[in-house]
Amino acid sequence: MKMQTTAKINKTQLIIALCIIAITSAFGKFLSQTDNKLTLFLITGVVLGYILSRSRYGFAGGIKRIYVTGEGSLTKVLLIMFAITMVASAGIQWAAVAKGAVPQFRAASSDLIIPGSQSVSMFNISTILGGFLFGIGMIFAGGCASGTLSDLGEGEIRSAIALPFFVLFTIPGHALRDSIAQSSIGKIGAQVYLPDVFGFIGAIIISFAILLVLYVITRKYEDFRKKEGFYEETVFEPNEMPLPEDEDFKFFSYKTYHKFFIERWSFLKGGMLLSIGFIFVLNTTGKNWGVTSAFTKLGVKIVNLFGIEITSPAFASIVKDVNTGLIYDGGTLRNVGIVIGAALCMLLAGKFSFNLNFRFKDAVYYAVGGALMGFGSRLAGGCNLGALYSAISSFSLSGWGFMVALCLGGIVGLKLFAGKVNIIPPSRYKGKAKA
Repeated sequence: MKMQTTAKINKTQLIIALCIIAITSAFGKFLSQTDNKLTLFLITGVVLGYILSRSRYGFAGGIKRIYVTGEGSLTKVLLIMFAITMVASAGIQWAAVAKGAVPQFRAASSDLIIPGSQSVSMFNISTILGGFLFGIGMIFAGGCASGTLSDLGEGEIRSAIALPFFVLFTIPGHALRDSIAQSSIGKIGAQVYLPDVFGFIGAIIISFAILLVLYVITRKYEDFRKKEGFYEETVFEPNEMPLPEDEDFKFFSYKTYHKFFIERWSFLKGGMLLSIGFIFVLNTTGKNWGVTSAFTKLGVKIVNLFGIEITSPAFASIVKDVNTGLIYDGGTLRNVGIVIGAALCMLLAGKFSFNLNFRFKDAVYYAVGGALMGFGSRLAGGCNLGALYSAISSFSLSGWGFMVALCLGGIVGLKLFAGKVNIIPPSRYKGKAKA
């Protein structure tokens, strides 16, 4: 502990972090000359990226961690985060309904839109298949959509490999979703906004009941793994632990710097802060937090650079935004901000490094994972944020369907490919006698 107390700040990484802050601030100032909201999108992304990295928070981890170790702390916090966001979203949406707003899928051009109701999607075969493919992909790539961005900012080269495939494969995924929506099979399903059926109070009660059931299942599974003998507690790195409070407080000290920038945040703190961030996005934009819609625009921009023009009516609004310029697209700016925020988190902590510890075979899995996430996310109409977190928080039936498909896909990826890629551990039973 004494070594930690007397440790030194990594001045090189600190200087780099300060330079990035200065450049990001200048870029934000430039954006504000066009629209102050653009600066807000960028700053919001930076904050969200910082939170994701500081707390090691990720939706993929909510499945992978408990499957591999049997320890469900992240899974339980995800459920708590959903609950908090639901309550806040219900208040915002209830107030909007009182003013005459309606869900987007029922709205005429002159109607007020319920904030967040853009996430109420059709629950059909696209949701199920897309969620399943996305679940497998996030296991191969080592992170979900937001996790891929934050991991990239942390220096994980696997994310740099997965991301281009993620971006490009959103295009065929989006195209197939539109084709299915126009077909008879795409009409099989339902677009359900739970407050329409149960009222806001009923929707909250039902949603909380489902979360409670999932919480109980998580706890039961933890108990099962403990009895089985394959349970591992979450262990933080020594330099991420709080330093002992055995000295007089000094603001200008390593201990204070460690508290502000190095000490790891708990999953609970990360989840609470992300809930606040989610609601902030909803309040400032009228829409929920998403990632992959902006990826589709970036994908279209990339293929355009190679002389490929996409003329399908399904891409009309996307092409319009691309032609306007991605520098003016709020979702793209927020995504860029997430990468910057994650990088700042690691640099300020003096822990930034490029991770090249993988083989060519592993890189192929990362690429396939990125492709599956891109294709699956747009087929389902969203990723772990848009189709899951945002949909459930906005009381869309499709969100629960996506959750089931995502979890099944993640478990299949972990089970069938155990030990075949460096980020998927071997089966816990391999070479061991069952306890």
